[in-house]
Amino acid sequence: MRILVQKFGGTSVAKRETREQAIEHIMDARREGYSVVVVVSAMGRKGDPYATDSLLSIIDEKDRTNRRELDLLMSCGELISAVAFAAQLRGHGVEATVLNGPQAGIVTNEDYSRAQIVTIQPKRILQELEKDRVVIVTGFQGGAPNHEITTLGRGGSDTSATALGVALDAEIVDIFTDVEGIMTADPRIVDNATRLQTVTYTEICNLAYQGAKVIHPRAVEIAMQKNIPIRVRSTMSKDEGTLVTSSHESDRIEDYLGDRMVTGITQTANVTQIKVFAEPGQHLPMQRNVFRAMAEHGISVDLINVNSRGVAYTVTDRDTPEALRVLRGLGYEPEIASGCAKIAIVGAGIAGVPGVMALIVDAIVSEDIEILQSADSHTTIWVLVRGTDMVKAIRALHNKFQLHQR
Repeated sequence: MRILVQKFGGTSVAKRETREQAIEHIMDARREGYSVVVVVSAMGRKGDPYATDSLLSIIDEKDRTNRRELDLLMSCGELISAVAFAAQLRGHGVEATVLNGPQAGIVTNEDYSRAQIVTIQPKRILQELEKDRVVIVTGFQGGAPNHEITTLGRGGSDTSATALGVALDAEIVDIFTDVEGIMTADPRIVDNATRLQTVTYTEICNLAYQGAKVIHPRAVEIAMQKNIPIRVRSTMSKDEGTLVTSSHESDRIEDYLGDRMVTGITQTANVTQIKVFAEPGQHLPMQRNVFRAMAEHGISVDLINVNSRGVAYTVTDRDTPEALRVLRGLGYEPEIASGCAKIAIVGAGIAGVPGVMALIVDAIVSEDIEILQSADSHTTIWVLVRGTDMVKAIRALHNKFQLHQR
């Protein structure tokens, strides 16, 4: 069988009209000779009746529950979505079977609300596909060895889709959403942001980890293990969207990446820069004390710089009061800049290319914007700016690297 996995997000299955558009994509795939496995999210977003956040709001903060029971509650949204989708699909004369996570063979550990997939045993899915049925699987959920329902955490439906794609040796996994694909920047910030035709697994993981929310990075990492291509597409369009795969797997990508230094720009707002300065000769114990204290209090640190004068790092604005309380309890008086934004410049072409940082600094400083801190990795360069400068900085960078011409 030629198997295609199609995942439809909450906005794609929220209404009968959008489900009709999703069904058109299924019919197109069947006409192309594919056996189709569909993964669905819960309907809509927060505020919609059957969205996951709406289900969670049933439980009052004063009520007592546990993560096991919350998983039972959260798994209801995808079940409702899958059954409604299957009924509508049958109206088009297509036989369909609904399977929840355990029925689909998705085996997880017992870490409720954030379970990890241990293995997938897709025997039943394959049996249903042999009968020429579309198999509709509830995303976001699986079953532990103790026969309990578990959920996979945020981005769980994306993870379900790519994990099934790997287990079924699918030709491709389509992630359908309400956008045309992966953009060079947030179109709400950059008017001339353009859709990327292709990106590598590494690039989209970096974009996703740094704030882009089109696909969960964990899902991409799973697909990357077996080089299963992913397409990020719009339910409302026949366009093929953005192709995500290995750079050496496709001539299209090799052609496209030939002169591309930067792929895209994304951002994380509402972060605080913290600087702690060391007394002469005390930088080593200070470094150990600061980061040990952050770890012991569950405070995640980012954009870290350590030198003989002190340390600088960022935390979320939400964690700032606790971080300051802990540091002052150790006898330090940190210097902070709250309400900052971390901007990530991502591209497979960055590595080993002289002058990239010079272009970044030139773009930002030309707008009279101060760079508070920076860091880099193999395919990403980060700069920290004040939150009030974020939009202007992103637009300047997008223009400097001419991303609107991609």
